[in-house]
Amino acid sequence: MRQPRGLYLLASVEMWERFSFYGMRAFLVLFLTSKVGGFGWSKADAGLLYGWYTGLVYLTPLLGGYLADRVLGTHRAILIGSFIIAAGHFCLAFPGKTMFFLGLALIVLGTGFHKSNISTMVGQLYKQGDARRDSAFTIFHMGINVGAMLGPWVCGGLAQSPRYGWHWGFASAGVFMVIGTINYIALKRRWLGDIGDRPASREKQGEGLAGEQRLTREEIDRVMAIVLLGIFNIAFWCAYEQTGSSLNFFAAERTDLHMLGFDVPASAFQSVNPFVILTCAPLFAWMWPRLAARGKEPRTATKFVFGLLLVSAGFVVMLLAAKLSEGGNKVSPVWLFATYTLHTWGELCLYPVGLSMVTKLAPPKYASLMMGMWFGSFFIADLLAGVLSGQVEKVERGELFQIFGGQADFFFIFVLVPAFAALVLMGLRGKITQLMHGRA
Repeated sequence: MRQPRGLYLLASVEMWERFSFYGMRAFLVLFLTSKVGGFGWSKADAGLLYGWYTGLVYLTPLLGGYLADRVLGTHRAILIGSFIIAAGHFCLAFPGKTMFFLGLALIVLGTGFHKSNISTMVGQLYKQGDARRDSAFTIFHMGINVGAMLGPWVCGGLAQSPRYGWHWGFASAGVFMVIGTINYIALKRRWLGDIGDRPASREKQGEGLAGEQRLTREEIDRVMAIVLLGIFNIAFWCAYEQTGSSLNFFAAERTDLHMLGFDVPASAFQSVNPFVILTCAPLFAWMWPRLAARGKEPRTATKFVFGLLLVSAGFVVMLLAAKLSEGGNKVSPVWLFATYTLHTWGELCLYPVGLSMVTKLAPPKYASLMMGMWFGSFFIADLLAGVLSGQVEKVERGELFQIFGGQADFFFIFVLVPAFAALVLMGLRGKITQLMHGRA
């Protein structure tokens, strides 16, 4: 179904922001553990920093969402965030730990202003009940993944190149963030008009301003539905976010990186997920409204169940790959391709659907704040993912528990947790659907 052209502007802006984020993330732990130009840290320390960094970029949207709702509006918040993110990447381009940590801090702060508010602005393009909304967020998610696919190749390729090095990779992320910001400034008025200019609390609602209205019982129920699904969101992303840490190390250490006559950098595997998104997301964007027209579209909670089961299945594949790679064997990259494909299908059932759900259920005066709270569940998930990834060597040596032996035991954790969460959610689907009062 035809979408407003403002959707494509927002998708392109998010594409360049995600290019910079995923481009740098693809080689972050490799830089931290490298003794050549990097910091030479242990995997445990690198995993812990990775977890805090990727987690905090999902916590600061609480602050950015609150300020957007009360003071700035989503448009100004996006601009502020974009400039701060670019400054952070350019700080990383300079050697030294002071500039490194300053750069990470700026990216974390800037993402807080940018991330929740651009997602909220997508929701602001549609009236309540518009059947195009889930598909719109799938298209928006495609924009994210164009950037996520290109970033690791460009930034990671420069970072791991003997000719350029780590800091060229950091700098390139900043350059493309600036490109995205210029694109947004140039086209905002023409394609989005005044959407996002005023804070949500200052919009008219009924007889007064939205910020002056008390929450109704139904609105409180819908907030509770968001909170409950946020818990299951944590279970999904705690497993999924092994992509940049333990699965990244698996690619570097246990995977045959010589393909089609070329030596491929380990960071390049970070592009598999966005490639699958781009090839499969159009099918999902087409499928949801068609099923809705026939009255057969799964409820939001059911889509979450599918996502959890698919990410669990991906780690079944990794469990087998880990067993084959014991004893110094290098396994085919097909194992990682299969895992990332299953994870990506799960992501398509969960990530854009979750964003769409929040814009449907959130009380208008708290639209950006609720999106920030939703991203807060990613903070918990990413922090847990980083902490767990730092334990991979202990689990591998059998110091914590032993079932299959070696690294297969580590991946078994992420087979069990999402599968258990899926079973629990299946039992709660009816209650959560009632709390949504027919909106999702």
